[in-house]
Amino acid sequence: MTTTADDVWRLLAELTAAQKETERFIKEQAEETARVRQETERAIKERAEEIALIREETEQMRQKTEQIRQETDRQMQETARQIKEVNKQIGNLGGKWGRFVENMVAPACETIFLSRGIPVHQVSQRVKKRLNNQTLEIDVLVSNENHVLVVEVKSSLGVDNVKELIEDLQEFKQFFPEYNQKQLYGAVAGIEIEEGADKYAYRQGLFVLAQSGETVNIINNEQFQPKAW
Repeated sequence: MTTTADDVWRLLAELTAAQKETERFIKEQAEETARVRQETERAIKERAEEIALIREETEQMRQKTEQIRQETDRQMQETARQIKEVNKQIGNLGGKWGRFVENMVAPACETIFLSRGIPVHQVSQRVKKRLNNQTLEIDVLVSNENHVLVVEVKSSLGVDNVKELIEDLQEFKQFFPEYNQKQLYGAVAGIEIEEGADKYAYRQGLFVLAQSGETVNIINNEQFQPKAW
């Protein structure tokens, strides 16, 4: 088959058209690639900004949480200090009040038990004895040749205080064997007496002492018979 000049020009035209189509396709792909790259960069930038914002907000929250924690710790320490101070004041008040009560009761004991047939030869305060690593402390101790009387003194007397005295009376002669030959009695005293505490003490055979004006008296009736321990 013979190739003519027209065939050559036709082939050249087809090649030129194909080349232009290829160039157009390459240009479109390059433009699309650039667009995708720009879009990707924009998305990465936005995401980076979001991450930076999240990090900033997280740091702010961390700092705020730390401030709250520090403030909470400070308030807790201040509260603990105030509680400690109040407890100290209450303890001091209780101690002073207890000594005041004992100083009222002890002088009164010199006379009030005489009316119940118990003459008083000696009155001692805050008598303490140790035995086998245990301690027994008596608020007021009244004695004569034949009797010894243990007085538990409370600013506010309750049933539990009465029970504690009974336990002390049961152990008294182990701690104080020098009183083994004497009759042991018990008494409770209080400026305020909780409801039922006086009746409970009475039933247990204990004297009950209460404030009357500027002194202290025995409130047990004349029929009362004290229990000897």
